[in-house]
Amino acid sequence: MSRTPRSAVLSVLALAAALAVPTAGPPAPARAAVHHTGDEAAVLGEDHARAHARLRRAAQGTQRYPQARRTASLASLEESQRRTNARFDAARFGRFTQFFPSPDFGVHVALLPTGKVLLFSFERVEADPTKETGPTNTVGRTNAGRAWLWDPAEGTGARAFRNVPPPVVLMPDGTYSPRPAPFFCAGHSYLPNGMVGVFGGNVGGKGGSGAKLSFVFDPWTEKWFRNRDMAVGRWYPSVVTGADGRQIIMSGQSERGTGTPTPVVERFPALGHRVPWRPYDIPAGVPAERLRSQAPFRNDYPHLFSLRDGMVYGLGRDADQQWVFDPAKDVRAELPRRPADFRGYGSAVPLPAGFRGPDSVLVLGGDPRDPHTYRLSGGRWTTEEPRAFGRTQDGTLILPDGTLLTVNGALDTRDYGHGPFNPTADLKYRQIEVRDARGRWKLGPAQRLPRGYHSNALVLPDGRMMVTGDELQQIANDPDIDDGMDGSIELYEPAYLHRGARPALDRVPAGDLRHDSGFEVTSSTAKDVKRAVLLAPTTVTHSVNTSQRHLDLRLTGVQGDRIGLRTPPGAADAPPGYYMLFLLDAKGVPSTAKWIKLGAR
Repeated sequence: MSRTPRSAVLSVLALAAALAVPTAGPPAPARAAVHHTGDEAAVLGEDHARAHARLRRAAQGTQRYPQARRTASLASLEESQRRTNARFDAARFGRFTQFFPSPDFGVHVALLPTGKVLLFSFERVEADPTKETGPTNTVGRTNAGRAWLWDPAEGTGARAFRNVPPPVVLMPDGTYSPRPAPFFCAGHSYLPNGMVGVFGGNVGGKGGSGAKLSFVFDPWTEKWFRNRDMAVGRWYPSVVTGADGRQIIMSGQSERGTGTPTPVVERFPALGHRVPWRPYDIPAGVPAERLRSQAPFRNDYPHLFSLRDGMVYGLGRDADQQWVFDPAKDVRAELPRRPADFRGYGSAVPLPAGFRGPDSVLVLGGDPRDPHTYRLSGGRWTTEEPRAFGRTQDGTLILPDGTLLTVNGALDTRDYGHGPFNPTADLKYRQIEVRDARGRWKLGPAQRLPRGYHSNALVLPDGRMMVTGDELQQIANDPDIDDGMDGSIELYEPAYLHRGARPALDRVPAGDLRHDSGFEVTSSTAKDVKRAVLLAPTTVTHSVNTSQRHLDLRLTGVQGDRIGLRTPPGAADAPPGYYMLFLLDAKGVPSTAKWIKLGAR
């Protein structure tokens, strides 16, 4: 979000004094100020009164939590990270490298086939990290979204970021206040042409209430396009792309507010509308379609996965709400109860399965008392190797070499081990954890910031990992709370980047590649290549990552600098869309990836 300059805050306070608005009794609480209808509203108008109340609270937040405290906290974290990581060998555990400011909190992130990263979240209404930062209960103009692009090719400075604000909308909140669409806490996944479909958001009030909003972000024009509203409002829904390239949308709190999750399932685009395939196929004004089957999850943000059988697996946070959906027949079937009880926001990963698409899912995290991991395979659950300790709000990624890496985490929502809204965190939640090919976990180095609720991570085409998110920790450790850069990004280099020279991937086909077909790539180090893999890009929020996928490709021959490969067998193995292609050597060191487009009409 755009940081409000200090001069603007002072001018607002001066204006309020000049107006001499009378007050009586103690000052109203922050939430009451959001809905202010008193003398200031009569003089300035309702919208301006709300904006002024927000600016006053922002100024108070910097007074209650001054810059000196933020600076000292960040310096302490930097020093503890340096001491902790000195004992970890980079060739075995990798290392954290750069840490730099970002103009967005990164509540939602998506890697685009252009190599850029989309970050979006909300305009903050609070600068004190011991209070809720976002406008969940705000009604009106200040309940707004924001979005930015980060281009890693441009480095890590302010010039590497570009503002891509969402469309201005009117929300059904009774205020008739235009604002950038409040699409934070929505659900999202990819379309076959590389666009990101975003569904839902926050109408405001009621503890968070579901919006019917439907957008796509086009990475090629770097613009947002609005589609027809969904049938129901959704706040914290999940979205997954199926084998046919259409997106399945489930769950989320309804427009009636928190505590009213919707069972309605929708599909985008609706049957009868073409799936966007080419870069210039931009969905605008396209409807979603309500399905007959329902998904009555009691809690929001279920994990959704489209596996190699073409079914969509819906793994709820409640142990007894585990379902499989047939998108073609529009039916739902029961899955066995998951071991262990309710789980909060935690990871779930479709496990690599060689040349075929994934047929099993590993569920982990979401319970700080339970370090075990649970695998669903063949319609049954097994308890797998535990991690070092339980954590919630964590993210687990598949790396190009097929290992898993967990980053981020906390004791509970907004609780890092010392009580809710206390920015001081246990060091252990800052440590990564890596799962090797045998399924064994080991702890590794620590990241700079603790990151729990709203934290995210993704793998970049160069093999590094980007870590961001958690607005509470970002404003608590902001090096300059007034500079408009109130987020942060940290980069991690996995161990494979410290094991010698990397293979080269020089050229890949430019057109669409059909499933189960041969193709060639060129590499100046072709003789050293032992493995080729596809890694799907990540779009993630609230520990829900429905998009990631890892597949090996068959090597059909090497001749000079040309390497013959074969694509995955079918769309159920690898849904149509863009993938990163990595070449790996005998030590598991990957090349820098190049993008390929899988699937053809």
